[in-house]
Amino acid sequence: MSTKTERLMSLRAARQLRRVRDFYSAGVLLWVAAAAWTGWTHPGSRQMWVSLLLLAVFAGLLATASVWLRRFQAAPGHRPAHHAAPGRARTRHTALGHARTHHAAP
Repeated sequence: MSTKTERLMSLRAARQLRRVRDFYSAGVLLWVAAAAWTGWTHPGSRQMWVSLLLLAVFAGLLATASVWLRRFQAAPGHRPAHHAAPGRARTRHTALGHARTHHAAP
């Protein structure tokens, strides 16, 4: 069983990975726009290739952050604790109603 500190650290790590993923997503969008613009206005220029290079870097960072976040969330030790009983609790009324349906009427 993990301690409270470990759970807090895992929640912080997941939150930080989400923020980083959002930042890299914004970077990818920015460099897609920049590469498209420079490719349209100055095809084959150094600025276009630099934009494409930075697009590739941000796309790689986005992919890496997404994979880490997916693996981190799929790790069995990082799931939140469930304090409620699993499934539906069986009440006396349900048990009696269930028993009545299986017995033949007199």
